[in-house]
Amino acid sequence: MDLRKLKTLIDLVSESNISELEITEADGKVRIVKADPAAVAQPMTMPVIGAPAAPAAAAPQAIAPAPAEPALPAGHAVKSPMVGTFYRASSPGAKPLVEVGSEVKEGEPICIIEAMKIMNEIEADKSGKVTRILCENGQAVEFGQPLFIIE
Repeated sequence: MDLRKLKTLIDLVSESNISELEITEADGKVRIVKADPAAVAQPMTMPVIGAPAAPAAAAPQAIAPAPAEPALPAGHAVKSPMVGTFYRASSPGAKPLVEVGSEVKEGEPICIIEAMKIMNEIEADKSGKVTRILCENGQAVEFGQPLFIIE
């Protein structure tokens, strides 16, 4: 495999949210695995040999409720169909595809998501008025993350 192609693949894995990539070609097979930063950062603890510790009295603990997900504003949420980088305009310096208050039709492009160096137009899945834009330009987005609210 070409060294430049291999470097490009390594950069792609390091810049993305994927943790592993395997490619098989006629001239060989390459597997790139991203190290888990949490596993690298945790120090190893060694057991201490000595007198056994006295058992601590178990105090009853109140279990705190799990934090609820933030509620979405009323209306239809247009969600990201992929992991990538959110852009409001088709190119840097261009005016945004939609603004708050814009009327959109189903199938009309409303934003761009860059994934693996490919610009993907995201279309409105419902006609209506854009009432909220939930992402910042250049922000990384996850699959299923709400991008816009349309009423």
